Amino acid sequence: MKKGEYRKFRIRGASPVPHPPALFPDDFASMHEVVLRRYQKVLENGGPFPDLILIDGGKGQLAAAYQALQELGLANLVAVGIAKKEELLFTREHADGLALPKDSPALLLIRRIRDEAHRFAVTFHRQSRAKRDLRSEIDVIPGVGTRRRKALLVSFGSVAGVRRATREELVRVVGTRCADAILGHFAAGNS
Repeated sequence: MKKGEYRKFRIRGASPVPHPPALFPDDFASMHEVVLRRYQKVLENGGPFPDLILIDGGKGQLAAAYQALQELGLANLVAVGIAKKEELLFTREHADGLALPKDSPALLLIRRIRDEAHRFAVTFHRQSRAKRDLRSEIDVIPGVGTRRRKALLVSFGSVAGVRRATREELVRVVGTRCADAILGHFAAGNS
């Protein structure tokens, strides 16, 4: 697997999906959006196109992916969906799912690819969440902006480190006024 070819997408939720929400849940709309954005970029760059697109999900996710490909004029690309629980493969030809033998080399390869995609996505999600949580906890303090937040985290390593810092340590990093604001914030029982 070429890690340089990995792509991360933040779901914008702006992908117009012409289905009632009850019939087309958010993960289907998300699949539609990501496939649309990914292959729109490939089209803009002139390729190359994959021989096979592996979709993490069953019939619904595969349908959403094909809808996006069709909108881009790429309906000729081949996509396969893999449903995790039953480990069935879904294609245009096998809409009810195809079960490969559990020890099939093809299924083992597909599982490995799917598991790597999950690992990559979970890592990205955790990093994004940690960054968001960290940002919200320090940035609500008046006087702490991007530069001071960075200086605090470099000096103290974490929000917990900032919380444990003495007034003198804080003053050395961010000055008297900001140090007092930080101490006041934490003394008031915030985070």
